[in-house]
Amino acid sequence: MTTTPSGVATATRATAVAARATDLTKVYGQGETQVVALDAVSVAFRQSEFTAIMGPSGSGKSTLMHCMAGLDSISGGSARIGETELTGLKDKKLTQLRRDKIGFIFQAFNLLPTLTALENITLPMDIAGRKPDRAWLDRVVETVGLGGRLKHRPAQLSGGQQQRVAVARALASRPEIIFADEPTGNLDSRSGAEVLGFLRNSVRELGQTVVMVTHDPVAASYADRVVFLADGRIVDDMADPTADMVLDRMLRFSGGSPQTPAFDAKGRTS
Repeated sequence: MTTTPSGVATATRATAVAARATDLTKVYGQGETQVVALDAVSVAFRQSEFTAIMGPSGSGKSTLMHCMAGLDSISGGSARIGETELTGLKDKKLTQLRRDKIGFIFQAFNLLPTLTALENITLPMDIAGRKPDRAWLDRVVETVGLGGRLKHRPAQLSGGQQQRVAVARALASRPEIIFADEPTGNLDSRSGAEVLGFLRNSVRELGQTVVMVTHDPVAASYADRVVFLADGRIVDDMADPTADMVLDRMLRFSGGSPQTPAFDAKGRTS
């Protein structure tokens, strides 16, 4: 950890790789119906870094995340989490990898309605028969601002608060990497900004690694880096993005212009 001039503790940026794809290919269907969703994609996601994956609908961004997270099989090439190669892993080993090394945040909150916020947060560890690290759990709860809501059930929480619970659940087991698929898609702009801020802080202050798929240039601006996909290939890689930089890049890829964009104000295809 290092400390900024303002006194905020931050995680030291690591250069080690948390996940890597090498010539990763994903093909759906056969013959005339064959679709190449990923075309020999090679990319590395560094530890303690927040990466956004962007691109138009059908570009392969969600497919890349699902293949990297072991949620979908790959047709060729390699996908690794840390030093573990996903290709060829048996279902039991793959399930164990996802449980022990990967955190997930989805657009749908996926909370169990009969459990409290705290019980939802610790559920993956409870299923695995592991006790949470209390100091780490307290720190995660503080980071996402849930201290006063731990005894509430999902129906008693707003959408933004439910997604905070989902973020805390992903962080609680201290995974090697968190994959987030449109985590603010069901939230209003204020709640979305709060959740993105918590993800940003989890990287900066807790040293977490986050890879997020998003359509939204504003959401992408919270990341350290943006990887752009089009037609199943990586077409650009941007460091220290701003929302305007991201939107401009997306418009250029789509052949649009500020007057006639192929993307709307949030980067969604029109």
